[in-house]
Amino acid sequence: MKIETVEDLRTANQTRMRQQFSIVVERTVKELNGISCIELDGTDTPRQQIMVSRSFGQEVSNFDDLAESIAYFASTAAEKLRKDGSVATSLCVFIQTNPFKDKSPQYQRSLIVPMGEPTGDSIKLVNAAIQGLRVIYRVGYSYKKSGVLLMGLQSRDAIQASLFDDAAEQDKSSKLMTLMDTVNQRMGKGSVTIAASGTKRRWSMRRDSKSPDYTTAWDELPIAR
Repeated sequence: MKIETVEDLRTANQTRMRQQFSIVVERTVKELNGISCIELDGTDTPRQQIMVSRSFGQEVSNFDDLAESIAYFASTAAEKLRKDGSVATSLCVFIQTNPFKDKSPQYQRSLIVPMGEPTGDSIKLVNAAIQGLRVIYRVGYSYKKSGVLLMGLQSRDAIQASLFDDAAEQDKSSKLMTLMDTVNQRMGKGSVTIAASGTKRRWSMRRDSKSPDYTTAWDELPIAR
């Protein structure tokens, strides 16, 4: 359409842009002409839920492999939770078989696990998630996917202390999580993690077609010959 510069787009026919593409492109043209179409939001809206879920590179059937995946997902979600300055009041853990294998036995189940008190502690969230997994896990199925959903998120600063809270224990938990996050930020994600998330991770996604990390991994730098 001979639109090669911002000026070309600014002077393009707005109606034609909408017909040829979408209302989003039309709004872009209007914005370039000084017509405000999208309100600016200067504040980040706190997330109400945080989900971490993946399909496995290969199906798994034993509890230990599933538990590793659930622990990893819960730990990852907890890290995101703390980054937002939030705590969770409950979590949902779920597992499912491969729905595309019609001839294989099918099973999927989820369970909401309430936390005793709002928390952002990876250890507590991982333990709760694994407890939920023990309830919904069934032998005899090949599982393709699992996940953890943190729910009932609240601001960490808005939580009121209870008469039954152990202040020393909470302080210890907070310092430990801060240390974990600091080390992972400096040394790379996963440098310090929960042992229950495992190391072999047979359930991990296949990454055969993944592009090399030229800019972030020393061992993946291209070699000139």
